[in-house]
Amino acid sequence: MVVANCSRRPRMSCTQYPTPTMSLSSTAIEPRRFREALGHYASGITVITSHIEGQPIGFTCQSFHSVSMSPPLVSFSVMCSSASYPKIRRAGRFVVNILSDEQVRISNQFAQRGTDKWHDVDWRESPLGNPIIAGSLHWLDCEIHAEHAAGDHLIVIGEVKALDLQEAASTQPLLYFKGQYRNIAAHGAV
Repeated sequence: MVVANCSRRPRMSCTQYPTPTMSLSSTAIEPRRFREALGHYASGITVITSHIEGQPIGFTCQSFHSVSMSPPLVSFSVMCSSASYPKIRRAGRFVVNILSDEQVRISNQFAQRGTDKWHDVDWRESPLGNPIIAGSLHWLDCEIHAEHAAGDHLIVIGEVKALDLQEAASTQPLLYFKGQYRNIAAHGAV
C-alpha cells in the first residue's frame, strides 16, 4: 500500500485505528434514522460508467468525492451487492459523469436493477474507452487505484487520467437532498 508523504505534516500510516476504550455499540443506530440523518447532507449525482466485452455498464452514485490533487484522485462508494461494479473492476477503469439538473431521467434509469440502463442514452467514448454520457456537466476518466472494504460498501479510489467540461444545455448540477432531486438555479450564491 502506498503511504502519503506530505512534506508539511508528519508521515501518517494508512492503518486501522485502534479500538477506543469506551465506545457505544453501532447497533444503537437505527438504519432508518441513520439514512434520514445522512439525507440532510446535499450531494451531487454522478453516473459511474465503464465498457467491457463490448458492453457499456454503469450505475447512479451520489457518494463521490475528491481525494487528492497530486496525484489527482477521486473516490466513490458502491454497495458490495452491486451487479455493475464487478464488471467495472474487471475493466480496471471508469468515467465519473457529473449529471446536470436536466438529467433526472438518466439518474433514475441508471439506479434501476435488471433493466436496459443504456436505452435511449447518447454517449461517446472517453480517451480510456469508457462511456461519456451526453449532456453531463463534466466527466473524469479514471483508472482504479485502490479499493477498500467499508461495512456493506466498497470505497473505490480512481486516478484521474483525463477530464473535460461538456457542452451541456444546463450549467447547474443535479443534487439530492432529503430524498428528492434538487437544483441550485433558483438560489444565488451565499
